[in-house]
Amino acid sequence: SSPGLLLLTSFLLHVKEDRASPTRLVCDNRLIQKYILEAKDMEKRVGQCQALPVLSCPAVLPLVDFSLQQWKSKSNETKRREILCDLALLVGAATGALGQVSEECGARQLNQLYRHANSFFLLLQTFSWEAGHWEPSCSSHSMEQTHIASIFLTYRQLVQGKLRFFFHDLAKVLCK
Repeated sequence: SSPGLLLLTSFLLHVKEDRASPTRLVCDNRLIQKYILEAKDMEKRVGQCQALPVLSCPAVLPLVDFSLQQWKSKSNETKRREILCDLALLVGAATGALGQVSEECGARQLNQLYRHANSFFLLLQTFSWEAGHWEPSCSSHSMEQTHIASIFLTYRQLVQGKLRFFFHDLAKVLCK
């Protein structure tokens, strides 16, 4: 019933055994559009929650804006690692914020964001173009935010931006 688990399961069902290849997720453009819509929906719903607290311990969020020209010049592995760093910060931010939110609506939305971001994080770790596993050696540019809504805004921007373009780039390679 969890959308994050569904994402991971649908991905794992379509992995080729010889080399991890996110074929369905990457080749079916409707899936990334679905995740973009879900991110927008989560952002909208958290905005409707009553009395969300200002975070006493600020959330450290990745700066996810990027230049398309610079993005295109990067290798897929570099893009993957950059997105993993962004997702690691978002998962951490959601976890930290959850500990500070007692209000049910906000906690429910943060849990959903955590599950989605963590599913993408686990998913992107499953394939690599370089030997070895992902090591969290991130030099990701970040900012501190005390408003819970900024976590959702950052997540939506990441899914709509880097993640969508990354899947688009992968599709050129994997979906022939």
